[in-house]
Amino acid sequence: MAGVRRTRNWILAIAAVGVLGGAGLVGAGMMRDSGGSSTPAAGTFHDAGAKAAGAPAQAAPPQAAPPQATPAPTPTRTGPGPAEVRAARVRALNAALKKYAASAPEFSVAVLDRRTGQRYSYRGAERYETASVVKVQVLACLLLKAQDARRDLTATELSLAKRMIRLSDNDATTSLFGKLGRASGVGACNKRLGLTQTTVNSAWGLTRTTVNDQVKLLAELVDTSGPLDAGSRKLAHTLMSTVDDSQDWGVPAVARSGEKFTVKNGWLARSTENYRWIINSVGRVTGPGTDVSIAVLSHDNASMSGGISTVQKVAKLTRQHLKY
Repeated sequence: MAGVRRTRNWILAIAAVGVLGGAGLVGAGMMRDSGGSSTPAAGTFHDAGAKAAGAPAQAAPPQAAPPQATPAPTPTRTGPGPAEVRAARVRALNAALKKYAASAPEFSVAVLDRRTGQRYSYRGAERYETASVVKVQVLACLLLKAQDARRDLTATELSLAKRMIRLSDNDATTSLFGKLGRASGVGACNKRLGLTQTTVNSAWGLTRTTVNDQVKLLAELVDTSGPLDAGSRKLAHTLMSTVDDSQDWGVPAVARSGEKFTVKNGWLARSTENYRWIINSVGRVTGPGTDVSIAVLSHDNASMSGGISTVQKVAKLTRQHLKY
């Protein structure tokens, strides 16, 4: 009987081990289930015992394709650029001036837009006699001479300068021209002002110049880094913006309501040209969004009034086409 009991106990012990072993396997399976269930989730089961029993290996999950860089969008042009717009305006102005020149006395014109730095000229290197526009040049040289001596204009110089610019007084100009050393003195001053196409004549009204040089001179009158100091620039502006009402033609015809202008005109019935007229105008127009210097030189005009009409027509064409 004892032998029988030992045999039964041995069988029960084996059975108990088998049950405990099964519970251990079930527990191991539950611990490896990433989903928290007793049944392994598809594609994530990695039980070594199953592989040993011949279970097929599970395929590795597919790798995501690397992100592709998105190419930058190609800019879409919506119209011509600033350079193309400017070129089109210049072509249009050239054509308009050429058409007008076919029936008008000879003229040249130059424009400097101080906001953009852009320059325009039509027949810009042609030389003309200045008549009274040379008085701006005389004024600039007078101011430089006073600066060199570290002084203001004397009362006499200031009085003469006012008459010269505001009234275009010839006697006042002759007096100042002499004080500056006449043609040689003013010619030397021109180098400081950057005037390379201007030849001073001993008869100051017959000085020859170009529109390119004239807009350069106008620029020097306002350039803060130029040879004229703040006091000189202010005086030049004051005189040229207060000319006599009878002389505010030419460049001022371009100014719109609310804009301001400076101007100096020249006019001369030339004896060597059968008393036909030299008519010139130089000046500056400023206002909201506008700051331009303009020079128009002409000769062979049949009359003074006709020459004024020519100069103003040319100036207005520049504004119409350059859109300043």
